[in-house]
Amino acid sequence: MKITSFNPLIVTKNAEETIKFFEELGFERRHQKTGINGKDITTVSMKDANGFRVDVTKADVPQDISTIRMNVRDFDEAYEFLTANGFKNAQGDRVTDTGSSKATMMVSPSGFAINLIEHIRKEG
Repeated sequence: MKITSFNPLIVTKNAEETIKFFEELGFERRHQKTGINGKDITTVSMKDANGFRVDVTKADVPQDISTIRMNVRDFDEAYEFLTANGFKNAQGDRVTDTGSSKATMMVSPSGFAINLIEHIRKEG
């Protein structure tokens, strides 16, 4: 399984406050995706001058969730690996497919979460 990035992801209903905090630490907004799952869900990817990354997702959650974002080359291979190690898909059997990425949050038997993502690469 090839992992292409691995960084913290914070899911919160107070995304702008959280993003502002990281901007004060020297992080800059690098990428934003909105309307995830057809809902008011937005993810902002941030990076600082040292190359450290953090993502912040605005979602209607009862409390902040700290998770790990793991980008991979092959979603199905990574999904199979995680499920073989006891992880469960937080969306049941659903996988979010935006056309440019496939993603879902996987939760370990002990409760920590990995947001599994494959960015769809255009051939040619």
